[in-house]
Amino acid sequence: MPPPFAWHTMSIDAVLTQLQTSAAGLQSATVLQRQVEYGANAMPAGRRLSILRIVLKQFTDFMIMVLLIAALISGVVGEPQDTIVILIIVLLNALIGTVQEYRAERAVAALRKLAAPEAHVIRDGQTISLAATELVPGDVVLLEAGNIVPADLRLLEVEALQADESTLTGESHPVDKTTETLTAVDLPTGDRINLAYKSSVISRGRGTGVVVATGLHTEIGHIAALLQSEEGVKTPLQQRLTRFGRYLALAILAICVVVFVAGLLQGQAVMLMFLTAVSLAVAAIPEALPAVVTISLAFGASKLIRHQALVRNLPAVETLGSVTCICTDKTGTLTENRMTAEIFFSNEQSRATLPDAATQSQPWYALGTALALNNDVTHKNGHPAGEPTELALHAAAHRFGFDKSVLHPQQPRLAILAFDSERKQMTTLHANTDGVIAYSKGAPEKIIAQCTQVLSSAGAMQIDRTAMLTQAETLAHEGYRVLAFAQRQFDQQPENITAEYIEQDLTFLGLVALIDPPRAEVPQAVADCLSAGITPVMITGDHPGTALAIAKRLGIADGSNTLLTGAVLAQLSDAEFAATVETRRIYARVSPEQKLRIVKALQSNGEFVAMTGDGVNDAPALKRANIGVAMGQKGTDVAREAADMVLLDDNFATIVHAIRAGRRIFDNIRKFIKYTMTSNSGEIWTLFLAPFLGLPIPLLPIHILWINLVTDGLPGLAFTTEPAEPGIMQRAPRAPDESIFAHGMWQHIVWIGLLIGGLSITAMAWAIARDTAYWQTVVFTVLTLAQLFHALAIRSETASLWRIGVFSNPPMLAAVLLTIVLQLVVIYLPLCNDIFHTQPLPWFELLNCVAIASLVLVAVEIEKWLARRGVIYANS
Repeated sequence: MPPPFAWHTMSIDAVLTQLQTSAAGLQSATVLQRQVEYGANAMPAGRRLSILRIVLKQFTDFMIMVLLIAALISGVVGEPQDTIVILIIVLLNALIGTVQEYRAERAVAALRKLAAPEAHVIRDGQTISLAATELVPGDVVLLEAGNIVPADLRLLEVEALQADESTLTGESHPVDKTTETLTAVDLPTGDRINLAYKSSVISRGRGTGVVVATGLHTEIGHIAALLQSEEGVKTPLQQRLTRFGRYLALAILAICVVVFVAGLLQGQAVMLMFLTAVSLAVAAIPEALPAVVTISLAFGASKLIRHQALVRNLPAVETLGSVTCICTDKTGTLTENRMTAEIFFSNEQSRATLPDAATQSQPWYALGTALALNNDVTHKNGHPAGEPTELALHAAAHRFGFDKSVLHPQQPRLAILAFDSERKQMTTLHANTDGVIAYSKGAPEKIIAQCTQVLSSAGAMQIDRTAMLTQAETLAHEGYRVLAFAQRQFDQQPENITAEYIEQDLTFLGLVALIDPPRAEVPQAVADCLSAGITPVMITGDHPGTALAIAKRLGIADGSNTLLTGAVLAQLSDAEFAATVETRRIYARVSPEQKLRIVKALQSNGEFVAMTGDGVNDAPALKRANIGVAMGQKGTDVAREAADMVLLDDNFATIVHAIRAGRRIFDNIRKFIKYTMTSNSGEIWTLFLAPFLGLPIPLLPIHILWINLVTDGLPGLAFTTEPAEPGIMQRAPRAPDESIFAHGMWQHIVWIGLLIGGLSITAMAWAIARDTAYWQTVVFTVLTLAQLFHALAIRSETASLWRIGVFSNPPMLAAVLLTIVLQLVVIYLPLCNDIFHTQPLPWFELLNCVAIASLVLVAVEIEKWLARRGVIYANS
């Protein structure tokens, strides 16, 4: 591949010389040599992992290894059902992880599909069609409207050439192309207007260009390389659970050693204490946690589909609850990706509408007629078709009664002076009752300079060019694309139809300001993000003025001091940028590499970043972000494949629903951890303290495993269906480095665990004191029921159970009732008495067990009452 020259700064002759080619194209022999030297014009697939290696990678997670050890121990102590359950959970998680590994490869595959299938090329002095993959540097390519650009080109000839580069640069309207040599070396991609980029679309005109880069060396190829090399980031939940698993394993090991030694010191049998310690280890490991996490995420994902959000990466659902910053592309995400005429200026007035055509009030009638007739819009399959800006003008004219199909027969077109990048205007000539009228539209500085008069309600008057230019500049500074309109009346059709003759002595009609408007629902969505403590940041390849105007409308920013351009960003060191990144809300004219740099800078400052976008240029940043959100309708395959979530309706407001779901999911996972760790804590305290109090070992290994199975199982899974906490979207995002045990959770686990252990030992001591034979069944039942009361009590962090309603989570109520039934079966069914070493309890004894266990519910309600008043956990 030729060295990466600044092709846009080189003259046409210099480019052709450097590439050793000519406007007549390459010779076939040269092409063969270059195909060997440079390879195919395609993006090669990166090194792919085998299925086996991907699967094996899933078993390297610390928590998974702990669970595998637990499964082995369960098999050793004769509990194969626990072994089977744990292995199923581990395999399910391995399956999810394996699926995730393929996302990056599918994204690169989608990039390869964007390549143009064919190209029209001049070789050996003749025009031929061939596969775009066969192009080499130095080939001369012909372009016309509708073509996909097959490689990066330095333009040699242009005729009113415009290219849609929105998927590459984020620019919302087509770019006028030129052959002129540019002087600035470090221009953003979108400003190198003498280049045409691979996979952009020619929207208007025709031209020729010489290939300067192919395959991975093109701009879109650079994005593919970024996408292949950029690693994803672990979600907050994955990070927290990894830390949790490490600490838990160490704590369990220490406690089991203490229990084993304490039993031996009390004179218990070595094998009994070994089995007790091992059973306690298995029970203390929350093997249902991966299943609860998976089911919570899957349940949340299924609910999000009803809100038009498709989740592609399950763990990322929870990430939304941790997001502190949303980096959003502008075009097609915040805006409609459709140019719209918003302001009409004429007769010294600015209006949002044109007077209806039926009024025929001047100069508005003349302006509306010019809008309707001075365009190349046609109808295909019953719908208008043409260049986006002209479609917007045509739609505006039609909206206010200026119907082209009605006006055209009255004023048929006679001739056209097509738009070109040098004149920056277009003129059409039409027959009318007074002879021939010419309508011109184009850049205000060009049109106004050609005008000698201005049409007003009082007729034609002397024009004040300075005032008109000032008005145009004011609109441009507000982010609008501004076009000027003028007319000239001839008695008959001119013989000399040239720009020099026709486009002079014009009468100014007015200005039209166009913009890609914000989506109607986005301002409220932005406000909701701000109320939830989430900072929206706009990142776009579009013009700074346009970006600032849209950001102000949406409430993302209120001043230009929050804007940073790609050119300025390129001059900042990483340290300088890190110091200012937190104050920036708008980034304009940025490259894909800079989008990636912005996301990384925010992450290095402790932010959890969601990145939304729909273009090819967004894909690397979508992958790097903590959660990537792509658009489903207008988005590219590349963006969708790189993202964790796809908005099926392209609605920015859907993100608010997703954030709410993410917060609810994390809350519910946290409730399960609180529940299972408190339950395990209660079991540990019971087994640990009893020997020190001179009491026998309270439970047999099978009792521990049964409690672990029935209480962790059904009630634990029922937490996945718990409704959202009140005010969930009025609180700030969780701190990214916040412990999963924050907000009083570890204190709760310790003291409620102690309470459960204390109540169980008290019931045990009382039963032994009365010399009952069923004392072990008593402690077994109290421990089980206490955990069920605890499950009901912690359904909300702070709200009372009576406020949220006992019946507001039917699966939880059903799980508790079913667990109680199973416990009664174990107590009263003779077959189970033999298996579980239990004895039937008298009914009064069972009621005592219920009453003792219910004290846990009372204690947790008191705890929540104190927490609501800020007495406890206020700063934890």
